[in-house]
This record gives sequence, C-alpha cells and structure tokens, in this order.
Amino acid sequence: MKNNPKALFKLSAFALSQVPRDRKPQVAFGGRSNVGKSSLINKILGQKRLAKTSSTPGRTQALNFFEIDGRYYFVDLPGYGYAKAPKSVREQWGKLTDEYLSESGALSGMVCLIDSRRDLTDYDRHMFEWLDDNEVRYAIVLTKCDKLSGNKLTQAVRRINSVVGNDVIPFSAQTGKGVQELWKWIRDTVQSAK
Repeated sequence: MKNNPKALFKLSAFALSQVPRDRKPQVAFGGRSNVGKSSLINKILGQKRLAKTSSTPGRTQALNFFEIDGRYYFVDLPGYGYAKAPKSVREQWGKLTDEYLSESGALSGMVCLIDSRRDLTDYDRHMFEWLDDNEVRYAIVLTKCDKLSGNKLTQAVRRINSVVGNDVIPFSAQTGKGVQELWKWIRDTVQSAK
C-alpha cells in the first residue's frame, strides 16, 4: 500500500440508512472534538483539504466517508464531548455514532485519537470498553505530540499505555511523526478484514 493513495470524499451520512452498503472495509476515526481528526486524515492521505478542518470544535456533525483506492473507506466520526453544542445536537451525534458502530456491519477497525496533552476522559474509556466488548480492533493515536518535549511525550505514552494496554502511536500532523506506523496498522486492519 502506498502512503498517498487515491482518496475521494464519498458522502456525509446523517442517518444510518445513508451509510454505504457495498461491504468494503471501513476504518473509523474517533475522538473528542478538536482532537485533530481531520488534520490527521489529511496528513496521512497527503492532502491539505480533503477532510474539513476548523479551529471551532464540534464542526463534524455527520459520518463523513472517504473512499481509499476504491477498496475501503475512512470514516470521520463526529467528535464527542463538545459541551458547547446544544444538548439535542450532542444527543443526535451520539445516537448516530452509536448506531453506526453497533449496526453498520462493515467496521473493520477504529483509530482512537487522544490529545497527547490531555488525560483520558470518561468518553474515551467508554469507547475503549465498547471496542473491547465488541472485539473491534483499534489503535490509540496521541495527536499533537509535537507540542510536547521528548520526556513529556514519553510520560504521556506510558500513562495511556498503563490504562489501556494497547500500543500507542504518537502522531503529529505538523511533522509527520507516526504516519508510517499508522499506515502499517491501517494496512494490517484492512487486510485482516478480507
């Protein structure tokens, strides 16, 4: 798999009925609002504006599907934990994400993004528990790691690792750190889904 595959925005699904049903593997990207999901997707795909980025948290309100090399999808999930969104909107995001994760049938794996400067939240812990309970393969990616010194980053990786037990991939959309490791995980995940 090359590191800059052909990537096309396919659709935004606001209901489970709009999710593609072609049975291609799907790799979802999830995390708190403003954790850097869109920046990560753009970086690993070698494109600047494929996934919409914003300095305002809570912009992703649908399941955004990107078709990769015509063989599988990246799915940008709505961010969770954004308290300033109206309660009805937060509930809709949560309902849509829950339905997708539980019922889509094509989810092959999930990339869980955590801001390297922050501690795990209850939302993060619930997500890991759900993924473990449902035997969904997942990677934990620490974003914005360029903002930490080497020692602080090592401490952040150890802290998350001790709680979750999964391998942790430090990532920076600015420097490209972690791109190769994440691609290896994605490649293995997509291959194992076939």
